[in-house]
Amino acid sequence: MLVCRSKGLLQRLLSAGPGSTTSSRDYKVAVVGASGAIGQPLSLLLKQNSLVSQLSIHDMRNIKGVEADLSHICTSVQTNAYEDQQLEDCLAGADVVVVPAGLPRKPGMTRDQLFEANAGVALRVACSVSESCPGALLAFVTNPINSIVPIAAELLKAKNSYDPRRLFGITTLDVVRARTFVGDFLNVNPAKVNLPVIGGHAGKTILPIFSQCCPSFQCQLEDIRRLTHRIQEAGTEVVNAKDGAGSATLSMAYAAARFVNSLLRGLSGEPDVMECAYVGYKSPCLPFFATPLMLSAKGIEQNLGLPHLDDFERQSLEQMLPELEQSIQKGIVYAKEKMEKEECQKECQK
Repeated sequence: MLVCRSKGLLQRLLSAGPGSTTSSRDYKVAVVGASGAIGQPLSLLLKQNSLVSQLSIHDMRNIKGVEADLSHICTSVQTNAYEDQQLEDCLAGADVVVVPAGLPRKPGMTRDQLFEANAGVALRVACSVSESCPGALLAFVTNPINSIVPIAAELLKAKNSYDPRRLFGITTLDVVRARTFVGDFLNVNPAKVNLPVIGGHAGKTILPIFSQCCPSFQCQLEDIRRLTHRIQEAGTEVVNAKDGAGSATLSMAYAAARFVNSLLRGLSGEPDVMECAYVGYKSPCLPFFATPLMLSAKGIEQNLGLPHLDDFERQSLEQMLPELEQSIQKGIVYAKEKMEKEECQKECQK
């Protein structure tokens, strides 16, 4: 259990940025959905990561132009592009697969609409990973994360390729936002702020743990309620600010690049690499849940479980569990129905 005495550890372990590394080992990273509004800046950041030797990028269209653009950047990372039916070629031999593919959130879009638009992405990518790189670390950006990760898990189980230590839903953006908003509130450098964010990756399922914040967050409960709500609804804040022209793309790309960098650091054998993520490995409360994780060459070395919670946080946890459980079950039911109808095979063949 992560308790108050671990605050200093959190501050030290969670401080590395998206390109920070102390190792020089080289890895192949594949980005699925690389020509999109998240995929392009994410690929740009990964092109600068010294742990990456090969960057394989895939999308349904316009990917050759992205490859040409990236190829002009003066780093040693080799970039290769793959279109449409070449997904398995793109993934072959990958150490890490990160997936920003799918329809972005739009103003007024319900979670059900987003689910219907993107659920097939999880099936297709998970199927291709099981065929081309079953040992890779697979990390989804695609929303709704709360359902997408369970869909991928069910498909991987059916393919005898499921290792819960190696499947992730990237919730790092919630942590990045929490650090930023708390830093602004306390008038301190956000890079010096650390606090775990647990639960899921939508609305009230996002639960920042202010009682474990470093530096200590000694403020009124009303301030905590207001900041919690802002962190939970930050995605809507960006969607509304862009007035229909997009969702959170740059901040999401930064967060995803940070998370991938942490995965690579863990693969390299660097000790004490910690990130929060939505996983199904020894998860508390529900089959899938975001908690602080210790990363290693195995993927997840240890799930650190629930941090110590104060009364407000325990109440918030109890209130969000039914919604998160419903999202998980929705993903599981969807995947099983598709597999029963053999529709997942169609996704694999796309």
